[in-house]
Amino acid sequence: MIVLCLVQFMLVLDDTVVIVALPSIRDELGFSPSGLPWVVNAYFLAFGGLLLLCGRLADLLGRRRVFLIGVALFGVASLACAIAQEPWQLVIGRFVQGAGAAMASPAAMSMITLLYPGREERAKALGIWGGIAALGGTSGLVLSGALTDLVSWRGIFLINLPIVAIALALLPRLVPESRARSRRPLDVRGAVLVTGAAVSLVYGLLRAGAAGWSDPLVIGVVLLSAALAVAFVVAESRSTAPLVPRSFLDSRTRAVANVATLLFSMAMYAMSFLLMIQVQTALEYSPLLAGVAYLPYGAGILAGMWLSSRVSLRIGRRRALLLALLVDIAGLLLLSGLAADDSYASHVLPGMLVLSIGNGLTLPVLAVAAVDGTTEENAGLGSALFTSVQQIGGAVGVAALAVMGYSGGLTAGVACVALAAALVFILLPSSDTSPQLPIRRGADGRKTPSGTQT
Repeated sequence: MIVLCLVQFMLVLDDTVVIVALPSIRDELGFSPSGLPWVVNAYFLAFGGLLLLCGRLADLLGRRRVFLIGVALFGVASLACAIAQEPWQLVIGRFVQGAGAAMASPAAMSMITLLYPGREERAKALGIWGGIAALGGTSGLVLSGALTDLVSWRGIFLINLPIVAIALALLPRLVPESRARSRRPLDVRGAVLVTGAAVSLVYGLLRAGAAGWSDPLVIGVVLLSAALAVAFVVAESRSTAPLVPRSFLDSRTRAVANVATLLFSMAMYAMSFLLMIQVQTALEYSPLLAGVAYLPYGAGILAGMWLSSRVSLRIGRRRALLLALLVDIAGLLLLSGLAADDSYASHVLPGMLVLSIGNGLTLPVLAVAAVDGTTEENAGLGSALFTSVQQIGGAVGVAALAVMGYSGGLTAGVACVALAAALVFILLPSSDTSPQLPIRRGADGRKTPSGTQT
């Protein structure tokens, strides 16, 4: 559990670790204004777009095997990013990093799901997992500021290498191999279509922020994204082995959890991007000081994470998620009014603490609901779908909400979270009826889910 969470921390860390360093990267490598956001979004898009394919790949070929390949690929790409000399080299490195993360993350989450099959123990394990993911996104901002000021922006990629080495050395000794019994073919066509739709949409949103919605290229790219999305839906409906079988989404709990996660991720990734820029411009903080200013956010996430499983088991998943989303809305509203003459202690810190506690409460409950009822046959798919909507939501949030400006972006984030809360209130089942996998004990006495192949 510790090793898997450490890797997840690293993967989510790289969602945001470049944000503070973007000005330094731009100056040293010579990025254009329109090209610089791709340092962030290349990772988002590869991570989110390839997750479904890689999650199914993990189910079929072995979760431990796919995890180790993904971690190794991530390590090689991190080194390539650290030594990049041209803008295109860094963007390609970030895309390959995202591909490695797409292989490792769902495999890791599915291994945790299968290691903890009981409802209560799974809720606690995924509570830790979700909290670690939220903490990784925040820590990326802190580490980025410190390393950029004290060492170099290249250090933000080199810090991945020790974690990669630890995971590759220890994981094979700690976790047995597991895979699905069924042998369905991989839906490569579906993965290509959904990734193309996501890339086209984000590119269109980024260009619209600079050129306006009347720009012919913006219109063409957005229409292309819509066409690819329609083609994906049609292809999936006709496929004998779709990326996401319709039967998987027949679970209303999983469907609502993933839509809520998409909306929540749009708001939170945009908030992180906008708040970091606002702190450095309106409050005139250096990158290092801006990173240090985010430390209370991490503490609040840990507190929320500690409370999450306890609140969920006491009042039920639906009420716990509604409470968490309302706390998120309160935090966003507190932060949305930040102006140039405001102080950190009286205007930034209160909203940051409220929002961070809300994040720590929210993500673990969403993670548990998103893999509700999954088994050894589809654990990788459930994990991949959840992480995929997080990453695609983050990319769309940064591209669409960030161009609205600080107050406008955070207000739009409030609307996204409010819509998520409304969906949870109306559609999420009120009872927790997650089936538990039968438990058997292996030769070493450890509990494992029945049917897992080792």
